[in-house]
Amino acid sequence: MRGRTLSAGIALTVFTGMTVTLAAQPVTASPSAATTAARPIAASAAALAAPDISVTNVQAHLTQFNSIASSNGGNRRAGSAGYTASVSYVKSKLQAAGYTVSEQTCSSCTYPSNNLIAEWPGGPTDQVVMFGAHLDSVSAGPGINDNASGSATLLENALVLAAQNPTMTKKVRFAWWTDEEQGLNGSRFYVNSLSTTQRGYIKGYYNFDMVGSTNGGYFINRVSSTTAAPLKAYWDSLGLQPEENVEGQGRSDDYYFQQAGIPTSGYAAGASARKTSSQAAKWGGTANSAYDSCYHRSCDTTANVSATVLNRAADGVAYALWQLAVGSGTPTNDFSVAVSPTSRTVAQGASTTATVSTATTSGSAQTVSLSASGAPSGVSVSFSPSSVTSGGSATLTLTASASAATGTVTVTVTGTGSVTRTASLTLTVTGTGGCAGGQVVGNGGFESGSTPWTASSGVITSDSGQPARTGSYKAWLDGYGSTHTDTLSQSVTVPAGCASYTLSFWLHIDTAETTTSTAYDKLTVQVGSTTLATYSNLNAAAGYAQRTFTVAGFAGQTVTLKFTGTEDSSLQTSFVIDDVTLQAS
Repeated sequence: MRGRTLSAGIALTVFTGMTVTLAAQPVTASPSAATTAARPIAASAAALAAPDISVTNVQAHLTQFNSIASSNGGNRRAGSAGYTASVSYVKSKLQAAGYTVSEQTCSSCTYPSNNLIAEWPGGPTDQVVMFGAHLDSVSAGPGINDNASGSATLLENALVLAAQNPTMTKKVRFAWWTDEEQGLNGSRFYVNSLSTTQRGYIKGYYNFDMVGSTNGGYFINRVSSTTAAPLKAYWDSLGLQPEENVEGQGRSDDYYFQQAGIPTSGYAAGASARKTSSQAAKWGGTANSAYDSCYHRSCDTTANVSATVLNRAADGVAYALWQLAVGSGTPTNDFSVAVSPTSRTVAQGASTTATVSTATTSGSAQTVSLSASGAPSGVSVSFSPSSVTSGGSATLTLTASASAATGTVTVTVTGTGSVTRTASLTLTVTGTGGCAGGQVVGNGGFESGSTPWTASSGVITSDSGQPARTGSYKAWLDGYGSTHTDTLSQSVTVPAGCASYTLSFWLHIDTAETTTSTAYDKLTVQVGSTTLATYSNLNAAAGYAQRTFTVAGFAGQTVTLKFTGTEDSSLQTSFVIDDVTLQAS
């Protein structure tokens, strides 16, 4: 949790569009959660459907995070090797479970690093329930209660959701934030990146920060709001009498969601504030002592977590998730179909391609046969392969004959399995004229100044510290030996109707890093939103090496070619680029 309050107070938020009627749906504590002397409440069908989250499994994740910190200087601070390894651990678990996982680079963070976002494929895309926790620690320690506890709780809930694969009534999105300890920067960057429409899709954001404090309390953000109702209902069923999270107001990642008008809530067990006598009387523990005596200290290890408090939080998350987003009954086998890009241009006598992607949205994976309709006269459509198992993809090829009808049409791609799903592609057929061809990257050798490149200060240079491959100028990204990000980009128009499209550049990587296993500094190469390759200090070598990619998928489009270099806090790595070409022929 962030150590300084950002706001004197936050108004309570009531979101009537996501009301959960709980008075008629009381719950029972999970078998593994210890109860107080309060009279048990009868269980509803929805509560019985919510799974019991194994606290042992959550603790196993905490052990992994502690080990990661121990292997990386004792912490998991944003931008550090420990944080990067934490992201990799969570990401690998989620991808293996079937989540759609993405990393978002927070370029404005104090320590530029990545948020991790994961979506379960079921549920409507315009009805999103979001669960988040910050994944970074302070530099003083491994950050196991603050906040591996929240991160591990969400990870295990995500894995259980995937294993049970229920019918979804809402889209569930999980997030692990970077740079929280420096000012909630990762979550702020994410919220600011959303359009007004995308923000409107999020019907509730639930934040979990320090949910295993050893002298813990039971606190809920905006405890009396409708958004908090399922979290409160579960803890009420244990007789815990939760209270408002006063200590945490404005100090964790729910803040910028709330500021953007998104309903928020979440669990917390307390940080450096002291437990009162009345709280000790109803919750146990030691009065007038901090909820977490190791807050922001090196002793915040796996020994600094209460299994009982952690278990009650993990099971409460599951109950809320099931109440908010899970339907009843056995999930029906279903899938989705998407085409990327959604528009293509092809000249008479030429061909173009797109990617057809499928995903299992509920139930089990199934065989999906692909077909297309709506192509104009003289245009043939083929798929490779012609059928996929949902979750797989195929290449769509559109080939126009010399006499194909010109104009713009909508081609409908159909996937047929136990149900039928479709996606659309806008196809424009132009007249003959063939391939315009040639080199489409301007000033690829950097000898004519910066135009038409857009680059960070000092990137395009004749500095003798790194030689150009040809001429005097080159693009030199990073090489500072401190936390740094450089970018180099150019908008290019890729002609349609050509037989081949080859992107090529020469790259020299020079580094002072001594590791043979950890990618501390990275160069990412992108065309449009597609990442073609990532290089790192591990690829360092003497001299220049040519890197070549086929980019036929971008024919007929205007896209941005972009190089992004990121460097960590010590030991320089230089990424030197020269002689960039994109040749169409």
